[in-house]
Amino acid sequence: MTDRRPSPEALLRAAAAEHRGTLKIFLGAAPGVGKTFEMLREGAERKANGVDVVIGLVETHGRAETEALVAPLEMVPRRVSDHHGHHLEEMNLDAVLARAPALVLVDELAHTNVEGSRHAKRWQDVEELLAAGIDVLTTLNVQHVESLNDVVASFTRVRVRETVPDHVLDGAEIEVVDLPPDELIERLKAGKVYVPAEATRALGHFFSKENLSALREMALRRAAQNVDRSLVAHLDAHAVAGTYAGGERVLVAVSELPGSDAVVRAAKRLADALHAPWQAVHIETPRSAGFTPEQKRRVADALRLAASLGATIASVPAETVVEGLFTHIAGARTTQLVLGRSRRSWWFELRHGSVVDALVRRSEGLAVHVIPAATAAPETRAPLSLGGWRGHTLSAGLVALTTLIAVAVQPWLGTGAIDLLYLLPVILASVRFGHRQGIAAGLLSGLAYNFFFLKPLYTFTIADPRSVLTLAVLLSLAVFVAGLAGRLRIRASIGARSAAENAAVAAFGQALARCSDWQTTGETVSAELSRALDASVLVLAERGGSLARVASCPPDNSPFNPVDAAAAEWAWSRGEVSGRDTGTLTAADWQFHPLATTLGTLAVVAIARPDGGSPVPATRATLLSTLLGQAALAHERLLLEDQLRDIRVLEERDRLRSALLSSIGHDLRTPLTAVAGAIDAVAVRHPEEAAIPLARAELARLRRFLSNLVEMVRFDTGAVSPEIEPTDLTDAVAAAVHDVRDLLPDERVRFRVPPDLPLVPADARLLHHVLLNLLTNAAVHGAGVVTITGERTRDAVRLSVADEGPGLPPGGTDALFEAFARGTGSDETGGSGLGLAIARSFAGAMDVTVVAREGEAGGAVFTLEFVVTPLDRTPA
Repeated sequence: MTDRRPSPEALLRAAAAEHRGTLKIFLGAAPGVGKTFEMLREGAERKANGVDVVIGLVETHGRAETEALVAPLEMVPRRVSDHHGHHLEEMNLDAVLARAPALVLVDELAHTNVEGSRHAKRWQDVEELLAAGIDVLTTLNVQHVESLNDVVASFTRVRVRETVPDHVLDGAEIEVVDLPPDELIERLKAGKVYVPAEATRALGHFFSKENLSALREMALRRAAQNVDRSLVAHLDAHAVAGTYAGGERVLVAVSELPGSDAVVRAAKRLADALHAPWQAVHIETPRSAGFTPEQKRRVADALRLAASLGATIASVPAETVVEGLFTHIAGARTTQLVLGRSRRSWWFELRHGSVVDALVRRSEGLAVHVIPAATAAPETRAPLSLGGWRGHTLSAGLVALTTLIAVAVQPWLGTGAIDLLYLLPVILASVRFGHRQGIAAGLLSGLAYNFFFLKPLYTFTIADPRSVLTLAVLLSLAVFVAGLAGRLRIRASIGARSAAENAAVAAFGQALARCSDWQTTGETVSAELSRALDASVLVLAERGGSLARVASCPPDNSPFNPVDAAAAEWAWSRGEVSGRDTGTLTAADWQFHPLATTLGTLAVVAIARPDGGSPVPATRATLLSTLLGQAALAHERLLLEDQLRDIRVLEERDRLRSALLSSIGHDLRTPLTAVAGAIDAVAVRHPEEAAIPLARAELARLRRFLSNLVEMVRFDTGAVSPEIEPTDLTDAVAAAVHDVRDLLPDERVRFRVPPDLPLVPADARLLHHVLLNLLTNAAVHGAGVVTITGERTRDAVRLSVADEGPGLPPGGTDALFEAFARGTGSDETGGSGLGLAIARSFAGAMDVTVVAREGEAGGAVFTLEFVVTPLDRTPA
């Protein structure tokens, strides 16, 4: 049994966490499952056990049972911040650190702190608490996990903006607070999660049974992954053997046999079905040195296929396939092994044994999946290498030289010790040329010893029976030593090649880490790959809408022929290997490899040999796959850095724009007040002045423009937080019409909002701004009468504002809702281009849909849609 030692990486992680607080996350599928309740209950239990527990921040949401658990616990006073005229409360991080409790309870880990806080996110506050050695209990919904954000949005149609990085969860203990979907829906209907208006809207959207079931499964799977990761880390740190299948881990064994690609695809399907990580491994044994080029190519192609399907690939040197696989299985703690079984001849299995049978006999705690081969494995042998006839000739020369030496020293050593000298040419031939030449040298040594030193001399006849035994022992020992030395030679060769490849990979990674721009990265990739493969290498990337050469080694500016150009374009557009020795455009002189990443194909590497040989030798295929993976990551890093710089520029531009607009909006209020006073004074002295009504109308328009400007800045900076409550549309529309009576006198308004419409979920203040902007738009850009219509559908209430103007401009309706987008005639009517943008932004904040369309009799129609309880909904 192999002695296991603790993993150095696991020991380092354990040492780093020794003086750090522990984090426990109560993970739920959705709001209302009882995460905060469970956190408070555990906090109370620990306090009863003598632990110093305080509450950093807990949101009770008005629930009596939650407030009852909060009461007995010490609560650190919150920090109050003034944000755009609103008083907001946040956790007082400095006060908690100064209090230095053993355990602190912090609710809503994904929360975004108010602007001006030390950290932008609450999870960053928690990280600082943990670094100070304070244990933390916190709560989180699964839709806030960063890696699951896109998946959740794909079926809930809700994009969560507040997320927590996965590394925060990786080091935490996770407890799933589970509640069946039907029970959660009942809690929602009973008003235990949201107020009735919000609950009605949630039931029709996020809190559907199918959404809750999917979120529940995701929460359970994420917790299982965390448990599995923690288990493996503990086992590695304590050198505990065994798979301990807390989570599935798939390994596929790649061989030189036909059908290896089918085995890899079967492993991929198994990993997908189990939602498990998977690896592909090839075991290099002494027999690997005898592979034909075709067999080596199969191994390389299978590993390349596995890498393209998302597997981690490895090549492991070992004495036998079985030993190598079990060593790798123990290190990776594999639970599922996939391998192929070919129809071998009985002679082959007699000599080498059956790998499948040996694995099944020793696979305790390991599930072995055997994929039968469609055809029998051909018995092929590699041609003789440096050992060909040259090796046999030199081996014979060594035997002859040994014979001369033996004849010279026989008078001093005697005949009995001469036979040992003949082991020298056997060992030298085996180490230098291989075990076949070593065996041949052993046979020649036996014949030479018999011919020159056993009586009768100079014949192959043996007179003494004891000499027969001596010769037999010599031949047997020679064959054994030849085989042993040959295997040691092959093992040393494999080890040296592995060390050289590892050194090449490490040097390549260090060189790429020093690159900070696209040109330097391209030059480094071409130079390092050329040195590692002893080939010509080009790096191609998109420049000006077409593929162009970024770097080459050695320098090469000669143009591609049409076939090479087509192969390069294929690799770029399809993300597939093309060119020579591939399945696509094989007539090309170059072989093209795409640098494919999660962001798409970022570059193409072209490889060719000056002597016209195969661009990538089979023995270098695994190394190339690893180097290309590192090159792709380097290009992805550069692209992300460029995008980050662009985002920072945009954020700075938006910040300056918001500051400028906010300054303009606020600084003009005082002059406008003075202007209004001056107009009123002139009206008192000259009431008959005809310009007074025009001045007042323009002043009102300017005030609306400044109000829109200020509201847009507030929304962009996140200062707008809707307070949804049941709202009467009749009252809301009447108030908005009253405020725009200077633009829309009563004779221009047709009011068709039934008084019996149900209350709609909305923020009254935001809805007022939305209606003001829609009515102002209809008054300014429309003509004739503005019709306001309300209607009830099965699951919504629609409110429409229609004018009798020229209708919508060509080019689609989305552009109308962009900030500062101005329709035809805006210069004459004085439109600012902000009204509709603010209307859509505020409507979206209330989960209200606003759309624009052409009226049936002309003009433009803008419709607000409020989701309400369906008319035919029956209790579940």
